[in-house]
Amino acid sequence: MSAVRRAAVAGAFYPGQHDQLMRIVDDLIVDAERHVVLPAHPKAIIAPHAGYVYSGAVAANAYAALRPFHAQIERVVLLGPTHRVPIRGLALPGCEAFATPLGTVPIDQSSCRRLCELPQVEISAAAHALEHSLEVHLPFLQHVLDHFSLVPLAVGDASSDEVAQVINLLWGGPETLIVISSDLSHYLPYSLAQRVDHDTCETILDLNDNINHQQACGATPIRGLLKVAKQRFLTPYLLDMRNSGDTAGDKERVVGYAAFAFIEPAS
Repeated sequence: MSAVRRAAVAGAFYPGQHDQLMRIVDDLIVDAERHVVLPAHPKAIIAPHAGYVYSGAVAANAYAALRPFHAQIERVVLLGPTHRVPIRGLALPGCEAFATPLGTVPIDQSSCRRLCELPQVEISAAAHALEHSLEVHLPFLQHVLDHFSLVPLAVGDASSDEVAQVINLLWGGPETLIVISSDLSHYLPYSLAQRVDHDTCETILDLNDNINHQQACGATPIRGLLKVAKQRFLTPYLLDMRNSGDTAGDKERVVGYAAFAFIEPAS
């Protein structure tokens, strides 16, 4: 087992230097906190995974929602789509920690052992080695939370039921946060992307798991979460929806982003 999965996209998707990264994440979170108010602790979030110049401000809305509950969250189950290595099912990295310029995050080995008993879960260091969809969330989590362990899952060709089974197995209590990594539409003209992404967000708010990969590159983990959210009567909140034309200027071919929070019913 490799001890640490090193950062693959530091210096590209986000700053590679500790101090600069801390400043940027802090600025994004502080700005987002002005707009985000939720009635209770989010059990799950959906946030985008592009470079911070494109989607960082949108992702920050999801992470700002966690700040009031920073001491309660001790384990993060993070699911994101594979972009480089195709896999069947879901893959764990088979390492002891993930590293970013802000430090290392320990892997929850006990949870990983439980997941490895499921037929749809395998260990694949290759699926994680260069994958950005999980890594870009870690600096936000490191900044917002106190101390937490990580269960990182690269999601490939899997059914909604297979993803939902993984999420349900690790559901836990308020100590466990589920994070789904996904962008929305890709490379549409600005106005068309707005319409497509609006419809996608409405589908998610309806807890309808009929989401395809043209609507969201992380459609597979989103579908699994929505299945669980419907079973468990979670309430979804749309925190932000923008695209790269709003954040980085070019409106000819944009990528869509949204941030959601899901809250459990009061006990």
